[in-house]
Amino acid sequence: MTIDQARPAPGRMNWLKSSYSGTSGGDCVEVATTSATVHVRDSKHRTQPSISVGTAQWTAFVGFAATR
Repeated sequence: MTIDQARPAPGRMNWLKSSYSGTSGGDCVEVATTSATVHVRDSKHRTQPSISVGTAQWTAFVGFAATR
C-alpha cells in the first residue's frame, strides 16, 4: 500500500489516504498522526469531527483488521 501525501500548512495536520482508495474520493478514511495519537476521519466529510485514538490502540486495530 502507498499513501497520497501533500505537504501540510504550518499548524495543520497532514492527512493521509490509501492509494487503494477509489478515484471518486468518497470511499475511504483518512488518518493523521501526532506523537501520541492517530486521528481518523471520513474522506466524504472532511469538515466533520475526527476520532482520535492512542498510537498503541491504532497499532492493535490495524493488526486486527489486517487479519480480516
